[in-house]
Amino acid sequence: MLAHCLMRMLRQFDLDSEAMSTCEKARAEVTSIVSSDRLSSLPPEIKGEILSCLNVEEAVRTSTLSSTWRDAWTDMPVISLCDGNLTRTKFVTLVDMVLLLHKGTIEEFEISGNKNYHDEFGRWMIMLSRRSPKSVIIKLNSGPRYKIPSCLFCIGDLEYLHLENCIISLPRAFQGFKSLTDLTLKIFSSTDKDIQNLISFCPALTDLILDSFEGIKRLNIKAPKLDYLYAEGDFEDIKLDAPNLEVAFLSLDKAYQSVPIAHDKESYVKQSLGSLSVIETLRINGFFLKYLSKGCIHTKLPAVFTHLESVCLMICLWDQRQVLTACSLFQNAPNLKKLEVSSFPWSILGQGEDQVGIQGLNLQLQMDHLVMASVNHFGGLDFEVDFVAKLLSWAPALEELKIDWKGEKDCSMVLAKLLALPRASTRAKVIVTF
Repeated sequence: MLAHCLMRMLRQFDLDSEAMSTCEKARAEVTSIVSSDRLSSLPPEIKGEILSCLNVEEAVRTSTLSSTWRDAWTDMPVISLCDGNLTRTKFVTLVDMVLLLHKGTIEEFEISGNKNYHDEFGRWMIMLSRRSPKSVIIKLNSGPRYKIPSCLFCIGDLEYLHLENCIISLPRAFQGFKSLTDLTLKIFSSTDKDIQNLISFCPALTDLILDSFEGIKRLNIKAPKLDYLYAEGDFEDIKLDAPNLEVAFLSLDKAYQSVPIAHDKESYVKQSLGSLSVIETLRINGFFLKYLSKGCIHTKLPAVFTHLESVCLMICLWDQRQVLTACSLFQNAPNLKKLEVSSFPWSILGQGEDQVGIQGLNLQLQMDHLVMASVNHFGGLDFEVDFVAKLLSWAPALEELKIDWKGEKDCSMVLAKLLALPRASTRAKVIVTF
């Protein structure tokens, strides 16, 4: 059965252009030695590529096929280990055997599991670091966070790194990952200095994901080649220096640090977004807009976001400072085409807040290129209707405004008011979904 599976995989493998030329050489070798066993005559690197299509447990079982396949799995360039239905003891034995007996080059290594492997983790990382893989993915999500040992930060050729449920503490001798392009850290803790150095010492970094982190108060990201950023966590301050960033998702988990500071002349919009001169897509979630609104709000920023075409905001529409901050962003994005606004649910923050809204604000904006807009979690409250009215008056090219109704009050009067609002665009359709 396993041999039949390998033959089927080999036929598929032959379709690849690079593998084709290698397989042709293998056939020539088979012919020269007058062998009838095509599988057994394959070069070790081809066997390793084939076995990489199997999980490691299945690949190891191929050692029983014949003497020529006994050690074939030790040349697999891609190693993927998952405890799945294995007992903890069997999985530990499997990982130890693979890391100890593997003889070839490990290009990609992935390990995932839902059991506790803290006693073995350090040993595994030492053995792995000696193989110098280019891609490492670690998803061990059971128990306390795993402290990443210093040996992992010494893999000089690393290009892709994905870590979950971990503690990031850089060794003093850390020289950086000069070839790393993709960095993903999830459910982790670190310090301001360590995370700043980890990012800044990766000069080739293009994709960065920081998701659900603790211990970082000031997130300082300096990455000249970064073009994708996802940052969501519990931080107090953020500074971005990423002039080539094209897509950004920024979310703040808590609002306690976002109280407006009296006589604060700092522009948090400028500090966070001022360097993003080529940004194309911006998503602001959680309490991040409240953070941006706590300082000085400038109507004009040093940088104009001429490439920014899509914006998604979570906003408290009864908070004038947040509305002014959003309008400052709109004013500096002259080519904005798509806008998605999520009104903070009243049940979450409505009580105890100053419900001022924007009715009394004299805001004159021109959103000449806005074509599609949507307002989610719409409760039918007056300040939400006022915002929709402003939006319709600012967008002469608007084609469609979708409103996702989540209100508890009678919607008939609110709907009549919405449909009667004047529109700068004669083509604008107001669509309400329930």
